[in-house]
Amino acid sequence: MSDNHPVPESLQTRNITLAVTGASGSIYAAEFLRAAVQDDRIAKINLVVSENALRVLAEELHLSGRNDLAEKLLGAPSPKIKQHAETDIGANIASGSYPTEAMIILPCSMGTLAAIANGLAANLIQRAADVCLKENRPLILCVRETPFNRIHLRNMQLASDAGATIFPAIPTLYNHPQTTEDMARNFVHRVLAHIGLPQPAAYQWQPDYPLPTPASALKSVSSVKIRVKPSFTEPEKSSLLPA
Repeated sequence: MSDNHPVPESLQTRNITLAVTGASGSIYAAEFLRAAVQDDRIAKINLVVSENALRVLAEELHLSGRNDLAEKLLGAPSPKIKQHAETDIGANIASGSYPTEAMIILPCSMGTLAAIANGLAANLIQRAADVCLKENRPLILCVRETPFNRIHLRNMQLASDAGATIFPAIPTLYNHPQTTEDMARNFVHRVLAHIGLPQPAAYQWQPDYPLPTPASALKSVSSVKIRVKPSFTEPEKSSLLPA
């Protein structure tokens, strides 16, 4: 399910929204915040964490409480981050008049996906996503579930048709990650590159042995000499012929 709308390529500073929902994968959100805070092209990060996400954060990262959550995730406060309550339907990102260059929901639960796909706006995360769709802005849904049932697949199709990008939270292995942090970091780098913010330390696939060109391939094949060993000797062959 590909991107339906082009992402702005050259913006001096950007306001982005990061929403964290109750699917497993809190480490992705933590790594995204670290990368975004260090990126000078990002001026402001509007952070929304759902109630269910707080439970998952406590289970997976041993962090509790909503207060100073970004500081707990990063180890230090950041002036870039503005945290909003999930219930604050009047926050800046709830209005299309507020300039948001992209919204990333990481991880995105199936419940949040269903609400967005069907046009609900019951909380700030759903409303901000709805605003991105109506304003034709990039909305990246990093869905996290396995296996998918038919309802999940149908909702992904609906969200994609409405303009969202389905970006499943699937780690890569070709970069030989040594830790779960490595896996999460590489995934985050790919998400940031997708919204026009490539990271200098991002891993890029480089094949060790490039495939040969068609001409060189033909040359290598033509240089091979094939020797066929006869299955019988000449006298034996003569004896088989009719007299």
